Amino acid sequence: MTARNPLNRPLADGIQRVGFRKWYERELLSSHAHMALALISAVAMMASFEAYRGASVGEKLMNTAFVLVCAGIALWSMRRYLYLLMHAEEMANQANCGQCQAYGLLKLQDVQDRRLEAQRLVPVCCKRCGFQWNLQDD
Repeated sequence: MTARNPLNRPLADGIQRVGFRKWYERELLSSHAHMALALISAVAMMASFEAYRGASVGEKLMNTAFVLVCAGIALWSMRRYLYLLMHAEEMANQANCGQCQAYGLLKLQDVQDRRLEAQRLVPVCCKRCGFQWNLQDD
């Protein structure tokens, strides 16, 4: 799942524009919105199963199509929820400064080495003490 949602900023862009903590918060909110969509589509799928009883043949075909669409939406949104949640948590685990242990006080640095971009490393430094390290953005 390398494709990103255009509403979710990539890590480097998010740190630069809104800061790490806001990026992390928005990533979690987006993931939980996908969880809510999965829950709503699961309820809609159960409602389609309930409407299946006592229906005519045309209505049964329509309900079968609704069940399949709801199941597809539920599976996609659950995968997206898990991906966004795990990505945000993985980045949060790397956001502690190695020197002063400050959490999330990150400032994006310029990428001077193109190999960092190829390895998906995001160079950051601590706003408090200036310690530099790379976040591994997979």
